[in-house]
Amino acid sequence: MSENKQNLTTSWGAPVGDNQNSMTAGDRGPTLIQDVYLLEKLAHFNRERIPERVVHAKGAGAHGVFEVTNDMSQYTKAKVFNGVGKSTDMFIRFSTVAGELGSSDTVRDPRGFAVKFYTEEGNYDLVGNNTPVFFIRDAIKFPDFIHTQKRDPQTHLKNPTAVWDFWSLSPESLHQVTILMSDRGIPATLRHMHGFGSHTFKWVNEEGKTSWVKYHFKTDQGVKNLDVKVAEELAGSNPDYHTEDLFNAIDKGDFPSWTLYVQIMPEEDANTYRFDPFDVTKVWSQKDYPLIEVGKMTLNRNPENYFAEVEQATFSPGTFVPGIEPSPDKMLQGRLFAYADAHRYRVGANHNALPINRPKTEAKNYFRDGAMRFDGNGGSSVYYEPNSFDGPTEKAEAKTTPFNVTGQAAQTSYDHHDHYTQAGDLYRLLSEEERSRLVANIVGAMKPVAKEEIKLRQIQHFYKADPEYGTKVAEGLGLPVPQELVK
Repeated sequence: MSENKQNLTTSWGAPVGDNQNSMTAGDRGPTLIQDVYLLEKLAHFNRERIPERVVHAKGAGAHGVFEVTNDMSQYTKAKVFNGVGKSTDMFIRFSTVAGELGSSDTVRDPRGFAVKFYTEEGNYDLVGNNTPVFFIRDAIKFPDFIHTQKRDPQTHLKNPTAVWDFWSLSPESLHQVTILMSDRGIPATLRHMHGFGSHTFKWVNEEGKTSWVKYHFKTDQGVKNLDVKVAEELAGSNPDYHTEDLFNAIDKGDFPSWTLYVQIMPEEDANTYRFDPFDVTKVWSQKDYPLIEVGKMTLNRNPENYFAEVEQATFSPGTFVPGIEPSPDKMLQGRLFAYADAHRYRVGANHNALPINRPKTEAKNYFRDGAMRFDGNGGSSVYYEPNSFDGPTEKAEAKTTPFNVTGQAAQTSYDHHDHYTQAGDLYRLLSEEERSRLVANIVGAMKPVAKEEIKLRQIQHFYKADPEYGTKVAEGLGLPVPQELVK
């Protein structure tokens, strides 16, 4: 027997005498309630699963490093992006959106692309997707949208009628729907897809000058997508295909990387740009605002423990550092609350103290107590502010920069906005073969829809984006294009 054998202990550190047999009254039992180790073992097992994420439940993660290749100090004072050669540790979590924790990796779904930078000024989270836009532009619609992606409350089955009913009644979704139903809807691997911050954010430099910014992570492996039939086969034969591929690539030293670019819009341009720059269903033309290289992200280390590092990782688009701030983007504004609140519910009030979420800099504040407070809980230090005992105080330089707010306080509709131009432009950019696959994917997804009026309403949106687009979908479904559109 090895001299280095470790003693098994209880969770309170006492040695375990027997881990194979419970304490019973005689050989046949019954089991005695005084077997406290048995009770502890079973009770802990019952609690080994925290609630899964409402969205982005299925995910894979990895550690890495971000290195600046182009100094951004003229635009932002955020140290993570300043100084060529500057290196910052980071962690990323990729995910599917709609499926449960055990769902397949190769379904048609957007992919979450959440990056946590462990900077010397605190953590910075960039919580985006593998698409530059989203289905909706206002967070008040998010619960309803996600309900359509989940299971029907009666049948507990996925419901295509609900999906297309919502999209057909939300024409702002057309741009994202077109991306989702195209080849890009099923990436070949997590390594072969781009990532985006999606929202518009504000950058502030040392002089207080502000700019609007969008983030683009371009995969250095090249974009590759899965054939629909291959994806379906993998969903049955290896539902963890993407998770496995990422782990194995890093494990053998084939470290995937992405080059980060940004688009920079001068603050004043937001008032005159031809699209609302804070509308997450729209992109900015790269002819108007070219991509500027920032740096390279390389994933070089797998998690040692999935639960501790991937499942307990918490990301929020409101986790900022000085020099990076939110924009008026309505979807972003809702996410600033919703994400952190989801983590407080799912993981606990002290989720940011867990090793995977803990900042490299020491957190100094007056937050106390709460479930699972496993550090010193502030010790005997002063626990309120302001105080006369030299407790931590605010830093004026870290204040959010002011910006002008105008207009009535009202619930403003986007009905008058253009939902179709960018979706049509995207359709026309696709090759003939890509358009054919896009239409085939849409037709296949819409055939199970129960009500014909939903199909016809959605066909109108496709037609308004591009007449060929709408006509081909209509033909595939054996339906006419509404006559008022073709006159």
